[in-house]
Amino acid sequence: MKHLYFLIASILLLSPAIAQDGVPKPEGPQITWDNSSYDFGDLKQGDRVEHTFRFTNTGNTPLIITNVEVTCGCTTPKGWPRDPIAPGAKSEITVAFNSAGKYGRQNKVVKVISNSVSPQNQVLFSANVLSTKE
Repeated sequence: MKHLYFLIASILLLSPAIAQDGVPKPEGPQITWDNSSYDFGDLKQGDRVEHTFRFTNTGNTPLIITNVEVTCGCTTPKGWPRDPIAPGAKSEITVAFNSAGKYGRQNKVVKVISNSVSPQNQVLFSANVLSTKE
């Protein structure tokens, strides 16, 4: 019985070390966002705003962004790096939003097309568009 307790205690004590060192980091580039979402808050109809999403290539090979896709004509990707981003290097993507013709809560997704191995290849932003009468 003592051996069983010793075995269980050993596993519990060693499991955090095994979890940290035993999980291999994926090979390839990886996007790690400083913040992957942003809320513009209240806007009046017709307001034009933009936000810059910053990220780091936390992978071990160069990151190449080939496109930034939006789902609405009200959202425009204004800029993203066209050159490879070295491992450990920081960069950014700027997105603009035009609230003309919009009303109420707006939630938009911007998809980043790249060679990243990370599953989080999108950023989100939201805004609450108020009527011009308010």
